[in-house]
Amino acid sequence: MIGGRALRTRRRRVAGVAVAGAGLLGISLSTEPGSPRFYGLTLAAAATWTAGGLWSGPLHLGRTEWTGRPRRPLITPVLTGAAAFGAFYACALVARRIPVLNTAIWRVLQYAHRGTNAGVLFTTLANGLAEEVFFRGALYDALGPRHPVTGSAAIYSLATIATRNPALVLASAVMGVLFGLQRRATGGIQAPILTHLTWSALMLTFLPPLFDDAAPSR
Repeated sequence: MIGGRALRTRRRRVAGVAVAGAGLLGISLSTEPGSPRFYGLTLAAAATWTAGGLWSGPLHLGRTEWTGRPRRPLITPVLTGAAAFGAFYACALVARRIPVLNTAIWRVLQYAHRGTNAGVLFTTLANGLAEEVFFRGALYDALGPRHPVTGSAAIYSLATIATRNPALVLASAVMGVLFGLQRRATGGIQAPILTHLTWSALMLTFLPPLFDDAAPSR
């Protein structure tokens, strides 16, 4: 349990980092897809989340019980990320028929279409890792024992509002709850990190082809 003074310090630091990171996230997705400015801003956002998470206080990887022995979570988080991708892919098939969501998803995927494969994958995974360090690490602890799962998911979604993209906000709300539940179950950030990275990599690989011909009408 974090003491009162340490908790207040962590909360002040987390609040400042949350505002800075959300601002960088919003600006990055308003830049030209595939441009040096886009890559610079997305990496700056990742660096902000990571540095802020580490600066706010100690973080833990967490453990799970397996055959009666505590182990670092590995296989289950990866499978969870794959399952989450399957659910989102099914939802994407429906979203293509809803103009506002079709347009929102298409706009995000332009960064995959118009950037280099390696560059987009690196920045996507870097931000996924960084977000878990901050939101399920520092922020989760800063919220204290009362409703940290819903609280961290809500603030995660609020930060994503800066992108002005409803598809990303919806995804962050759903996945934020899942990541928070993993943090609560394991006591650390390794499980949500692995799930986030698996889900992001699969989404980036298989979702863009689904929207190749789904450009919104002008």
